[in-house]
Amino acid sequence: MDETPNTMQGLGTETPAPKKKNGATGIIVIAIMVALIAIVAAVVLYHNLYTKPLLEENQDLKELAELEKQEMENQYREFDLQYEQLQSTIKNDSLIAQIEEQRRKTQQLLEELERTKATDAAEIKRLKAEIASLREVLKSYIVQVDSLNRLNQSLNEENTQIKAQVAEQSTQISTLSTERNQLKDKVNIAAQLDATGFWVTPKNKKSKDTQKVKDVKKLAFGFTIVKNVTAQNGQRIIYARILKPDNSVMGQKGTFAYENTQLEYTEKKYIDYTGEEEKVTMYSDVTEFLEAGTYKLFVFCDKQMIGQTTFTLK
Repeated sequence: MDETPNTMQGLGTETPAPKKKNGATGIIVIAIMVALIAIVAAVVLYHNLYTKPLLEENQDLKELAELEKQEMENQYREFDLQYEQLQSTIKNDSLIAQIEEQRRKTQQLLEELERTKATDAAEIKRLKAEIASLREVLKSYIVQVDSLNRLNQSLNEENTQIKAQVAEQSTQISTLSTERNQLKDKVNIAAQLDATGFWVTPKNKKSKDTQKVKDVKKLAFGFTIVKNVTAQNGQRIIYARILKPDNSVMGQKGTFAYENTQLEYTEKKYIDYTGEEEKVTMYSDVTEFLEAGTYKLFVFCDKQMIGQTTFTLK
């Protein structure tokens, strides 16, 4: 009887031992969690303080490189345009050939720049150095052209006009991005010929003027191609297309290309265009029946319609 209480008492004194073990384990888990949270916080802090700003800085540098490349492309295009304008103001074959060689070099460097990535620092540096060299060469040609143009006052006035056109084009180029096709379209439009001052004179079999449709055996007509220093000099083919009152083509001689199609023409004539105002006269023999009414005369060159007029036969 006396031994039972002692046994129970001994069991009671051993029970708290597992609780101490569980408490120590919990403390370790908490310590590990606190350590993990500290590590995560440190990683986030490092990202915000170092990695994120570095990425943003790299993106800014990339955008700056793209803008610098775009500006370089615009400068190359401006050089090309100025070389083209210089060629149109002189007649010295040797100087024209030299300028053409420099223009081809400029176009080649522009093509290289367009193929180069903005992040290719070494290539961008080389092409930027070429810009400085091209600028000096261009200045030397401008001086030569100015010296030649001073020999003739009229040419000097034309040179002043060309410089104004180049300045205007340069202003436009500075606002363009890389849309090179739009620039080409603008240059082509500027170089298009324009005909004005049309006249038509019907003639009889004795080559005398007549207004009676039944007596008309030949049509003499003409116009003036206005001055255009931007247009390329050289031989041109002028096509005249005369439509009768029923819209059929008078005196069909053949066809020519126009806007992805072939049009019939009445007469054609070869001219040597020099960029100056030029008067053109053409003749067309009448070998078919003509009716009284309104006739339409259209003139084409370089696949473009450059002028039109109407005339009446009674």
